[in-house]
Amino acid sequence: MDKSLLQQLVLERLADDLRQVEQAVSAAHEAATHEENIAENKYDTLGLEAAYLATGQARRAEAIRQALVHWRIFCPQPYSAGRGIQLGALICLLDADERQQQIFLGPEGGNMKLVIGTESIQVISSQAPLGQALLGKAEGDEVTLEVAQVRQQLEVLWVR
Repeated sequence: MDKSLLQQLVLERLADDLRQVEQAVSAAHEAATHEENIAENKYDTLGLEAAYLATGQARRAEAIRQALVHWRIFCPQPYSAGRGIQLGALICLLDADERQQQIFLGPEGGNMKLVIGTESIQVISSQAPLGQALLGKAEGDEVTLEVAQVRQQLEVLWVR
């Protein structure tokens, strides 16, 4: 799997997400400032609720813009067994039920699932619990992760 292709797909998805959120910001702002939403009494909160929504959507848009910046400057390096798993690694994990999962370790803001042909690749950041657990590991290493009080054992099958 080509890491630059994965990076491009993440950038495209983030750009699409940003367009959708910007449309939602615009619609929420319009609703918040529309004359029909002017409060008629102290219990009429439709305009206030729309303003809160617009603020939240604007924050989400800014977070996506920041993620786009991180992903544009991101330059995935080839895997080095001496350094272990680092940002930019493509990893295949095996769980206790013998299921394989591919992980692409990237910068902040790109947490998503990509499907390329028949392959499914989970994109996570190194700040995610699994991302932190993987840093420095190598092929054949085991990773223990506790999620919702459930302990998971994963084996690193391969790294690219």
